[in-house]
Amino acid sequence: MNRRTFLATSIAASAAMLLSGCGFRLRGSESMPDLPALALEGDNTSTTALQLRARLEQMGTQVTSGAQWRVTLGTPVLQQRRIGSDSRASREHELTLGTTLSVQQRDSNAYALNNARVAVSTRIRVNDDDLLNRETLFQEAEQSLARQLAQRILERLANTKGLE
Repeated sequence: MNRRTFLATSIAASAAMLLSGCGFRLRGSESMPDLPALALEGDNTSTTALQLRARLEQMGTQVTSGAQWRVTLGTPVLQQRRIGSDSRASREHELTLGTTLSVQQRDSNAYALNNARVAVSTRIRVNDDDLLNRETLFQEAEQSLARQLAQRILERLANTKGLE
């Protein structure tokens, strides 16, 4: 082993030990907490709702209509904003997909969350002259945003106090 390899290896090992000693963990490296059975209500046919249902079932959370906790999803709204000049070249677009989220206990009708706004956004660069590619880029971005929004809702549910 030469000197450079030894130094690089020892520095990397030292950094890993230092970070693990202070409690650093990569985001998403721990499993999500167990959630109780949930009933999905509201707009449950959107791509975001279908993604959320699939993620909940993957986690082992039961999704049934008579569950103790009701999760009401609003209709996801996609907002588009052009960023930059009005030149004929490609433009950058900011896409934001957002919805409302309510979590209510069935027995007491108490809300753990009431119409909380959850949103995700992304930016894409699109050439306005290339119409076929433009639509494909927007569709792919919207699908990606739906997955991200479902993940954000799941994180919000996992961090909701009182959801037991």
